[in-house]
Amino acid sequence: MVKQVWFLIKPGNALLLLLSAGTIMLFGRWRNLGQKLIILVVAILVCLAVFPLGTWSLVPLENRFPAPETLPEHIDGIIVLGGAFDQKLILARRQLILSDSGERIFALFHLARRFPKARIVYAGGENSLGSKRLGDAIPAKGFFSDMGVDFGRVVLEPKARNTYENAVFTRQLINPVRGQQWVLVTSAWHIPRAIGVFRKVGWSVIPYPVDFRTQGAYKIKLGFNLAGELERLELGMQEWTALAHYRLRGWCDEWFPASDAVAYHAHIKDNGSAKGDSD
Repeated sequence: MVKQVWFLIKPGNALLLLLSAGTIMLFGRWRNLGQKLIILVVAILVCLAVFPLGTWSLVPLENRFPAPETLPEHIDGIIVLGGAFDQKLILARRQLILSDSGERIFALFHLARRFPKARIVYAGGENSLGSKRLGDAIPAKGFFSDMGVDFGRVVLEPKARNTYENAVFTRQLINPVRGQQWVLVTSAWHIPRAIGVFRKVGWSVIPYPVDFRTQGAYKIKLGFNLAGELERLELGMQEWTALAHYRLRGWCDEWFPASDAVAYHAHIKDNGSAKGDSD
């Protein structure tokens, strides 16, 4: 249900629906309202093309969990969340094709070589809207084989339909022992929700964000890139909506999960402000 609603309200689709409604109104008794709708849509599109609104929607998500400068000397396992493969193109072309989030799989191979004794978990089930597809774990199996990865190290989680089920099913498969060190690899804009979910199921993992889409700064740089900013805005809005949805569903205990470092600095800032107010 959530995916169907998002399909209607995602910025590109919503703007197209408003533009279509405005155009239809031009030929009836609602002509004035139709003109106003068309002007509104055009104004929004111009703002998106000129200002980096989409980029700004992603910056706080990507900055929430900084990439680790160092990792422990011993890692017990590496978890990579699905989304690295373009399932539609794989079915159509009958060969392995990476998606825009393909950097996740390259990060996995980098970590797998660096920690040759670590177990590997690829959590990629079926999360498409509409007809059933093959799921991400199946092409991952072929990719591991082609790249020469010892499949004895690999555990596939093929059933999950969303990030929450990724965490639940992966924990059931692995049954991690207290004190083990596991690294979680996913896109930087997705890390806050993923970490929040893993915390919810009682599994403390090390965040390893990849697939960055922004430079991490709120720069006011005028340009003209409607397609790029609209794509980033849709991605950002989808993730912010998902964070709220997960919190309301009880799948996450925080509205906007933070790393220990971010939480610590926020705590110091709040305490300093409180002290200043009382002086």
